[in-house]
Amino acid sequence: MGDLQSLSELYQNKLFRIPDYQRGYAWKQEQLVDFWDDILNLQEDRYHYTGLLSLKAITKEELKGWSNDKWLLDSGYKAYHVVDGQQRLTTFSILINEIVSFVKGLECNNGKTDDEIVLCYQTLKAIRSKYISQKRPPQNLITTYLFGYEVDNPSTDFLTYKIFEEPFSGTVNETYYTKNLKYAKEFFLDCLKKLYAAEGIDGIEAIFRKITLQLMFNIHEIEDDYDVFVAFETMNNRGKKLTNLELLKNRLIYLTTLYDTDKLDAMDKAELRKQINDAWKEVYYQLGRNQDSPLSDDEFLRAHWIMYFQYSRQKGDDYIKFLLNKFSAKNIFNKQIVAIVEDEEIVDTDIEEDDDVIQPTEPEAETVTTTSKLEPKEIADYVNSLKSVAKYWFYTFFPETSDLSHEEKVWIERLNRIGIGYFRPLVAASLTPNANATPEERVEFFRAVERFIFLSFRMAAFQSSYKSSDYYRKTRDVYKGELSLSEVTKSLMETATGDMDYAIKNFMTRIDKRFSNGDGFYGWRDLRYLLFVMLYNNT
Repeated sequence: MGDLQSLSELYQNKLFRIPDYQRGYAWKQEQLVDFWDDILNLQEDRYHYTGLLSLKAITKEELKGWSNDKWLLDSGYKAYHVVDGQQRLTTFSILINEIVSFVKGLECNNGKTDDEIVLCYQTLKAIRSKYISQKRPPQNLITTYLFGYEVDNPSTDFLTYKIFEEPFSGTVNETYYTKNLKYAKEFFLDCLKKLYAAEGIDGIEAIFRKITLQLMFNIHEIEDDYDVFVAFETMNNRGKKLTNLELLKNRLIYLTTLYDTDKLDAMDKAELRKQINDAWKEVYYQLGRNQDSPLSDDEFLRAHWIMYFQYSRQKGDDYIKFLLNKFSAKNIFNKQIVAIVEDEEIVDTDIEEDDDVIQPTEPEAETVTTTSKLEPKEIADYVNSLKSVAKYWFYTFFPETSDLSHEEKVWIERLNRIGIGYFRPLVAASLTPNANATPEERVEFFRAVERFIFLSFRMAAFQSSYKSSDYYRKTRDVYKGELSLSEVTKSLMETATGDMDYAIKNFMTRIDKRFSNGDGFYGWRDLRYLLFVMLYNNT
């Protein structure tokens, strides 16, 4: 554990990068308000402990791909991965950048260069060079940012071009996490405007001094990969617990570091890690694609688990327990005792590593062999499945964005209108190529789902979990190509038809009660949907 350091001390000849296993920027209004209030209320003659900042020096091997940043590293800078504290460092970077931009945009500074504008006895050029970015002389064509994401992170371009405002004419994809970055930028700009209106440039200078000189960090350098991944899994940033999706990504990347080179060489490890990153990039993109209504990480992860692995009746977090147990370090290696008896090899697979027995009379014999239980291909297959399914999961919420037929889009909208419930994973599975279904077969399936929902839940008032286990299992069978969508449609029709008499009887009983209460049909909450269907069918 190092001594306490201010931000000014921390940014001495260092580059900071958010590694590929980290989540995106997760702070929202609540955390930003707390952060801003802490700074405003900090007395100018006091220091504030900001917490632990865990860093890991980036190896020379990892730096080989840093072609545009190499010039700064050659000049004495050292590069670090931010293991714990990325939310705070991201927030500091955004705020400092906004302070520089705000001061530069003041009317009194019109026509002045960054060399001519001074804040707290430092030019804006010097501030930008220390905390934000530097340009490679003499041409200044290459800009190196002192803080940022790994290149393959979906937030990389957004931070560079939308937050730090590097000139760029291309397309920058926006996600749930980039929306948070954008909000933080707008939040701090608004705060600075109000502060300037109340206190003038003195207020801005006070904030800058507090940020750079009075907020103190404990710096901890992590030595090896094991510590890195364990630290990440056990940490929580202020008010923002890691999601299951984030934990799983970290776990999978960690597992890639455990395979022996004879099982997974350096090139294959890099490729597997790339596939994991590509999968999460796509998942985050799809889940955050509609910025006004981002989709739930947990819902998607659980739905995919149902499709890919299994379904259990357990409640709560059974799916993530399954996944973290499946993709765990203990499943990478199975230590086996191998004793040499004459010409026959005897293998005992039940002995744990702590129970290894060495035969002193046969030192030449190799008594322990290592056999992989969890194959790298299993990890690759799983993450690539996540990657491919994410798009179809999004389509079940927003079918209008898909390339499905018009009729398919209409029917998915109808399912969302009536309340798709536990059928959403099955609907998503039906859209995948694995289902091998035609548009016509999908429409018939959607029609059967709507009929089932209406009769079973809207008329018969069955519990919302009625038959859920059965159709969750069918979800996996459809996704695995072991059950045709037509067979699922047949099952839905037969089940709903078999329940018809009860549904009608129960419906009439409940309607009678509503009439006796004076509500009549108006007390039936699904009347609106029935009228919608009737109107739609007549148009």
